[in-house]
Order: sequence, then C-alpha cells, then structure tokens
Amino acid sequence: MKKHNFYAGPSILSQYAIRNTADAVINFADMGLSLLEISHRSKQFQAVVDEAVALFKELLEIPEGYSVLFLGGGAS
Repeated sequence: MKKHNFYAGPSILSQYAIRNTADAVINFADMGLSLLEISHRSKQFQAVVDEAVALFKELLEIPEGYSVLFLGGGAS
C-alpha cells in the first residue's frame, strides 16, 4: 500500500524522481563520479545550474530581464 504524508515539510516524490536522483548520486552523467562529488566550479555542475534556472524560468514564466537566485535559508 502506498503511503501518503501531509507534512508541512518535504512531500512524497514520484518514483521517477527518486530513481533519477539515485542514479545521479551513484554515477552522474556517466562521469564515474557522484553528483555529490563533482566540483561546484566544474562545467558539469554549471550545466546542472543552467538547466535548473531554465526550468524555473519556463515553469514560472519568468520574463527576460529577471534572474533566478538559489539562496541558502533555514526555518529557524
């Protein structure tokens, strides 16, 4: 039976998202390295950031001239 949660925090992820994330953690883009091991200054990581920005802009219909910022934050 599939479990459901109704937490204010993280929610249930699709199996597709879980599998893709697990694959990237083990071997990102067939590099032989985990996504968690690559440098944040590498071309491969910059490609991840660029794709995330593009997807956010598309999903949220962010017009040209605006930027997407990924900032650290917390709940405390």
